[in-house]
Amino acid sequence: MNFLLAAVLFFSVSEARDFKAIKESGTIEIATEGAFAPFNYFKGKELTGFEVDVANAVAKELGLKVNWKTYGFDSLLIGLNQNKYDVVIASHGITPERAKAVEFTNPHYCTGGIIVTKAGGPLTAKDLAGKTVAVQVGTTYLTALQKVPGLKDIKTYPKDTDSFQNLMAGRVDALVTDRFIAKESIQAHAKKMKMVTGDLLFSEQVAMAVAKNNKGLVEKLNEGLKKILANGVYKSISEKYYSEDIRCK
Repeated sequence: MNFLLAAVLFFSVSEARDFKAIKESGTIEIATEGAFAPFNYFKGKELTGFEVDVANAVAKELGLKVNWKTYGFDSLLIGLNQNKYDVVIASHGITPERAKAVEFTNPHYCTGGIIVTKAGGPLTAKDLAGKTVAVQVGTTYLTALQKVPGLKDIKTYPKDTDSFQNLMAGRVDALVTDRFIAKESIQAHAKKMKMVTGDLLFSEQVAMAVAKNNKGLVEKLNEGLKKILANGVYKSISEKYYSEDIRCK
């Protein structure tokens, strides 16, 4: 059991708000990181992004308003089981370890962890041997990197943007992040430095999380997600940010 999972389980409390209580209040409390563009990020003072739009659309289908909260990625699941909020949507890949601590909804997109480097840098897992690689702490990307043999060092950072900054500064040889994040960040930094993507280290399904055993809320969130997948709302949101539909096929 890793430290983060142990912390999530340790801080768990007996009861979270069920859907009935949420519906009676009229507002659902949703947390995200707010530093993972284009999935969830601040545009000025406005919280926005693909996942923010998706969660707002799901809540609308359920007849609910959303009260958004933002926390560091590595504390989100801990706060969920402390009942600081009802739902987390922050690009958490579904893993057996995380599923011991929280309940996952159906996935709202599928993706994978990809290598990003400067032009001429390492592009495959084999190429990473002897290299220093950056990654965001508490992520499935870190777990995947720890399985790659021969790395010189893994540098962990609180935010994904920190990994890109350290790659650009030459402190690391490569980084691993979400493939859509990589595309967005490479375009954003194109004038400063040419960065390229290499192999996918793994593929994953990404879902919303709720407190353990709050299965009624999971069912309702799945109902809302199913509706926006069917009525074209999800497709419109996805194409707004990625020019493609990124639902799991």
